Amino acid sequence: MKKWASILGAGLLLALPVLAWAEDVPVTAETVQNNLNFVWTLIAAFMVFIMQAGFAMVEVGFTRAKNACNILMKNLMDFSVGAIAFWAVGFGLMFGTTNGFFGTSDFFFGGATGDAEAWNYAFWMFQTVFAATAATIISGAVAERTKFSAYLVYSALVSAFIYPIFGGWAWGSLYNGSGWLEGLGFIDFAGSTVVHSVGGWLALAGAIVVGPRLGKFDKHGKVKPIPGHNIPLAALGVFLLWFGWYGFNPGSTTVGDTSIALIAVTTTLAAAAGACTAMGATWLKYGKSDIGMTMNGALAGLVGITAGCANVSPLSAVIIGAIAGVLVLFSVLFFDKIRVDDPVGAISVHGVCGAWGTLAAGLFNSAGFSLQTVGVQLIGIGACFVWAFGVGLVMFKLIALVIGMRVSKEEEMAGLDYTEHGASAYPDFQTIRLGTVFSPGQENVNGAVK
Repeated sequence: MKKWASILGAGLLLALPVLAWAEDVPVTAETVQNNLNFVWTLIAAFMVFIMQAGFAMVEVGFTRAKNACNILMKNLMDFSVGAIAFWAVGFGLMFGTTNGFFGTSDFFFGGATGDAEAWNYAFWMFQTVFAATAATIISGAVAERTKFSAYLVYSALVSAFIYPIFGGWAWGSLYNGSGWLEGLGFIDFAGSTVVHSVGGWLALAGAIVVGPRLGKFDKHGKVKPIPGHNIPLAALGVFLLWFGWYGFNPGSTTVGDTSIALIAVTTTLAAAAGACTAMGATWLKYGKSDIGMTMNGALAGLVGITAGCANVSPLSAVIIGAIAGVLVLFSVLFFDKIRVDDPVGAISVHGVCGAWGTLAAGLFNSAGFSLQTVGVQLIGIGACFVWAFGVGLVMFKLIALVIGMRVSKEEEMAGLDYTEHGASAYPDFQTIRLGTVFSPGQENVNGAVK
């Protein structure tokens, strides 16, 4: 008993200096709120990072088994390359002191000195995962036929230049800059246009330049379906993306307060409505409810609500998501008709529904309908398309001329896992069928090594 009393007494003696120090440090409501803002913003950033896994799983599931490793490599490396590019150049172009078109300070971002330094790091972390989201959207639209080296190059360019410059036009005042779009009153709370449409229109440019996959269209232009190999993985990806969106939208407050609740509700309702209407539309059109399109309907609803999640009512969120769920179906059919091959529907989900969501933020604005607000939203949508698609076409064309965008026919047929990475996602299973079944390294009947 004496032994335990001695230990307890020694512990109290050691704790006295700590207790005395704690009494000297006042705990104010402002301090608590500041700490909560840090915690919420960083947790939200980590949730958005999980969306990288969601994008990877959706893309892997909607494509063929012979390209799974390649897709995982792309989704890993576009974040890795993009984070460094955004740190070195992109953050400064987006949020630095502006010359009216792009930022000119804060390159190789090191935070700021003094009390603000820690918050600047938290802000950089949150913005970096957004930049990675814009870059990774492209991956799905150019999947199964694009050189890995070309992918690394344009991931860096998108994260360093294309996304940040447009982002600065809409969000620059969040740090040291200012943007002409936000000066007009442009509404895009969490990035239906800034993130998703930028990624979607870049994806459209990339898909046009790289061309459709072998066998996607016959000589008459008729679509020949190329089914994905793992719908359960794609479904897992959709759930991960939906979860990550609770960091994407509510996290864009960067403040831990009561405004998060409404944003979470509008985000949920729009996604649910998008899934319901996409399911219903495919059921009516084809006689069966389509799992792939229903999942894209949920994502379409999420993209659609992202611009207006903080300034529309729950009822408006349902309407926005419901329209997005139908819109994504007819958008996918339209791009198939004009022979743009997008294996995962990224152009439709992010580009088209991002534009719809940005317009809807003006149409359903809780502050009241205004033609001027709708006009500004249309200007932002148009500026995004001209910038992202136009610059994207130039970028992809230059990459195609310098190092090439597309793998050879033989490499595409064999699968990019083996030809680009010397790997197989499923080494114990047959993953390709080309008349004669073979494994990587084996010869087919004609003696060609695949």
